[in-house]
Amino acid sequence: MLRVNQLTFSYHKKPVLANISFQVKPGENLAIIGESGCGKSTLLKLLYGEYDLDGGHIFWKEDEILGPKYNLVVGYDFMKYVAQEFDLMPYTSVAENIGKFLSNFFPEEKKERTAELLEVVELTAFAKTKVKLLSGGQKQRVAIARALAKQPEIMLLDEPFSHIDNFKKQSLRRNVFQYLKKKNISCIVATHDKEDVLGFADQMIVLSDHKILEHNTPEKLFKSPKTPLIASFFGEFNTIEGDLIYAHQLQVVNRSNLKATIKRSYYKGHFYLVEADLKGQTIFFEHDKTLMASDEVYLEVNK
Repeated sequence: MLRVNQLTFSYHKKPVLANISFQVKPGENLAIIGESGCGKSTLLKLLYGEYDLDGGHIFWKEDEILGPKYNLVVGYDFMKYVAQEFDLMPYTSVAENIGKFLSNFFPEEKKERTAELLEVVELTAFAKTKVKLLSGGQKQRVAIARALAKQPEIMLLDEPFSHIDNFKKQSLRRNVFQYLKKKNISCIVATHDKEDVLGFADQMIVLSDHKILEHNTPEKLFKSPKTPLIASFFGEFNTIEGDLIYAHQLQVVNRSNLKATIKRSYYKGHFYLVEADLKGQTIFFEHDKTLMASDEVYLEVNK
């Protein structure tokens, strides 16, 4: 189990994180969200031992995670960190990068392990390709596979699918998170993408103003967002009479107290996102067809 107790950290005397506490069980997936600059990446680096804490403690089981003041080499064998910058070997093949830290004394086991991970990140066809020839998204997939190679007990992932195009992102996300669950590997993911969270994370932490704003399951935070920051992470939302209302919770009805004037419609595939004026306030709602500008409609909140 990972235990973080009252973690506090400043960078050049500028507060970054204050009194952060949480736990992650073996095999559990924790998502960390928040606005850019809120400290998500810094928190992962602290968990990895890249910086020294100003206060508090971090433990994995009975081992305390310590920074460079105490360790000549940053990191621990039981933990792997995949940053947004990939530390790969550009002039060697994808397979060689993945197998870099696997023992050559067991060549068959190394070959099988490498092949397994190539399949997880959907790069089997690129096994012999030099890394320098890959796209940014392919390099990100190599970095994930290499981190998994020695089966760490905990993975730290910083925006792990940010460079990967939509053609591969959905299936890759499923493959990686299913693999982590299967192997009982704990995972902490810093992300801006709700698709990295919904359906995969067991817990979700919202960072804001150097502290933990909310800590709950993604389902509970989605269904009952307490702040605009949380609601905005999950999608378009409105503040109507003091309540946070998602766009999909507003529906057109024959008559109600909410009368809006259409401004424009945006095609979203299986629905239209409609922008409208409600008593001088811009709101958004979803509808099954486009609506004409200047038309008036009545809306009802359906929670």
